Amino acid sequence: MSLAVYILGIVAALFTLGVVIESLRRRHLRERHAIWWLAAGLVALVIGIFPNLLGIVAGWLGVTVPINLVFFLSIAVLFLVSIQHSGELTELESETRTLAEAVALQELRIKELERSLAEALGPKRNP
Repeated sequence: MSLAVYILGIVAALFTLGVVIESLRRRHLRERHAIWWLAAGLVALVIGIFPNLLGIVAGWLGVTVPINLVFFLSIAVLFLVSIQHSGELTELESETRTLAEAVALQELRIKELERSLAEALGPKRNP
């Protein structure tokens, strides 16, 4: 591996970690969403600093081509993020439905109160 590729890998991992940490700091990203990205950035940084480690781990796992391990881990992280977001989406849909039902009941109650008020005031208020 050339020195330029070695440095590029480390810089890319540091950039990724920096973006995630800055997003957390500015509250653009919540902690529970950042966990997988921080883990991926740290793994990328470790592999960037110690590139032979990827070959060693791939050998332990029986992966012939180390880059295939990188692709597999990347897909696994994206899969876990997708599952996390699907769960949160389901929860938000349920909350939205509950809120919509509550609003509909409040609107019905307001209309009934307005009608009762109009009947109580009688023809005095209606022109």
